[in-house]
Amino acid sequence: MKKNYPPGPPLRALPGLLKKLAVDRLGLMRDAAALGDAVRVSMGPKKLYIFNRPDYAKHVLADNSANYHKGIGLVQAKRALGEGLLTSDGEVWRAQRKTLQPAFKPGRIAEQANAVAEEATKLVSVLRNHESAGPVDVLEQVTGLTLGVLGRTLLDSDLGAYDSVAHAFEEVQDQAMFEMVTQGMVPSLLPLPGELRFRRARRELRRVVDHLVADRAARLADDEVPDDALARIIMAADREGDVRAARRKLQNELITLLLAGHETTASTLGWTFHLLAGHPQVRDLVREEAMTVLGDGMPRVEDLHKLTYTTKVVQEAMRLYPPVWVLPRIAQQVDEVGGYTVSAKADVLVCPYVLHRNPDLWDDPERFDPGRFDPPRVANRPRYAYLPFGAGPRFCVGSNLGMMEAVFVTAIVTRDLTLRPVPGHDAVAEPMLSLRMRGGLPMTVHPAG
Repeated sequence: MKKNYPPGPPLRALPGLLKKLAVDRLGLMRDAAALGDAVRVSMGPKKLYIFNRPDYAKHVLADNSANYHKGIGLVQAKRALGEGLLTSDGEVWRAQRKTLQPAFKPGRIAEQANAVAEEATKLVSVLRNHESAGPVDVLEQVTGLTLGVLGRTLLDSDLGAYDSVAHAFEEVQDQAMFEMVTQGMVPSLLPLPGELRFRRARRELRRVVDHLVADRAARLADDEVPDDALARIIMAADREGDVRAARRKLQNELITLLLAGHETTASTLGWTFHLLAGHPQVRDLVREEAMTVLGDGMPRVEDLHKLTYTTKVVQEAMRLYPPVWVLPRIAQQVDEVGGYTVSAKADVLVCPYVLHRNPDLWDDPERFDPGRFDPPRVANRPRYAYLPFGAGPRFCVGSNLGMMEAVFVTAIVTRDLTLRPVPGHDAVAEPMLSLRMRGGLPMTVHPAG
């Protein structure tokens, strides 16, 4: 096969790109997208392919997904997550997905609407305590909410006592990004400050999940049909012959579930409230819809399809700030994408953050416009132009729960309160394993209206 590699940046630009890999990963992706829809960057022995077209994304993520295993960033995260659902491949991943899938079936998710609504009501009460009392970090509060929802809906556990989890995941991600940037050239045996923080965080996460497993296992016998995610993980591990391997498998899968189950939705809610605060006319429409659909009560599952405008607001927030901002893969064999040769073992990136800003796909792409998700406009857009939950076989298993949670919480909080930005604070996107907000989201809380 004749090799036709994608074009790359001029050699003089490489030092700047390498620097951006360390300090401005979103800038690196934007610069690459400006060079074309397919770009090949050589970083020493590494070959990095960046694709920015829906049909290219479809090939990598769906049509030939078996050839593309999890890649840069997630490989480094394995030191903490092990072979969990986010990082595993092949038969290991398929077995994990089969174990977890029933816990996310539509009928079961519908049963969890009350838990989501109750946690949202608790959040409103906490935020009300900060009315006229100075700024509150809304991101910290919604992170607590998402952990609460995760515990009740998927783990049959109370995560309120484990406030160390969110901080531990920050340390894990910081180290994973450091190892990605340094390409593994800094030995993990060196007791550098980041490495020591990572080890403490990993120990804390393992302590937490061991406690959760012990507590849930003790209650399994009392359940007629235990079908929450944690119960299913425990029962699958019990079928393992090797006790030590079973314990590590439990740890890996539960740590992964804790990370994926709370951080992406917390990120989505943080960006949604940030955008609503900057667009009061949109916030008023969300409030009006919530009052019409919900009145002064809590949402029920059948209300989800009635909160159409709120859903579009959340979708648009995820377009501008997709919680999973990049989908990294490693090509197992030589492949061809859109006529371009992809080398075996090359790192391949599909970046929703830049795909969602492609001006060929989105009019005035930097503008916040929930109307983009009106049905006629969606119908005229390529399917793979919008990838907030990934695509193909690795499409996010928790997408339905995540959307219900984000829509209900946005509706309830906006109906009951007005959140305003703190003057002088800029919301800065921090691309880690998810698209976090650097420095949190300080806001002041005011009555609705």
